Amino acid sequence: MLQAVGEWLSGTEAAALLLVLALATLGTATLFVIGVVGYRRRGSSAYLLLAVALGLLVGRSLMGFGTALGLVPMPVHHLVEHGSDFAVATLILYALYRTGAPSPSP
Repeated sequence: MLQAVGEWLSGTEAAALLLVLALATLGTATLFVIGVVGYRRRGSSAYLLLAVALGLLVGRSLMGFGTALGLVPMPVHHLVEHGSDFAVATLILYALYRTGAPSPSP
């Protein structure tokens, strides 16, 4: 497993990269599940957009694993990762835009 990564990183760097990828994947997967639960409870489009953005972050982490293991070429990695960064930012900003201004409190 570290052999594919070892082509462009040393053994220690490869192990650290895989550890960081594993932690990022676990963290984003946990946030994604929380986002889906929030959407199911609230049912609003803003929560749906947020859950989709969190799902994209999980996919981004999986893409990192694919690249580290030599399954995804670096140009594809960069296109997908930076494209998903843009999509996540767009979804979050659109969700905020859709919620509108806060209503005045009584």
